[in-house]
Amino acid sequence: MGPVSALVLFAIVWFMLFLIILPIRVQTQGDLKDIVPGTHAGAPEHHHLKKKALWCTGLSLVIWGAFVAIILSGAITVDKLENWVGRGAPVASSGTNE
Repeated sequence: MGPVSALVLFAIVWFMLFLIILPIRVQTQGDLKDIVPGTHAGAPEHHHLKKKALWCTGLSLVIWGAFVAIILSGAITVDKLENWVGRGAPVASSGTNE
């Protein structure tokens, strides 16, 4: 795995995790009964974005580290994935089983 591949993998993990974490503990204007005229009641009042980004970064590093360890160890390769899905190259036969 090259450095660019590792960076792309980290970005994918980070953004997917961030989208999961984003709606957690959001307090909307409707929840707080303090709706600003001209805005939707579901607009966030307290979103804790900085905390969520920091938590997301920490968790992403752990998950990304696990992915990198699995990829670099060779436990899962592209060939193994193709064989699991059933799209791998056919196994060469010796020609005696006709």
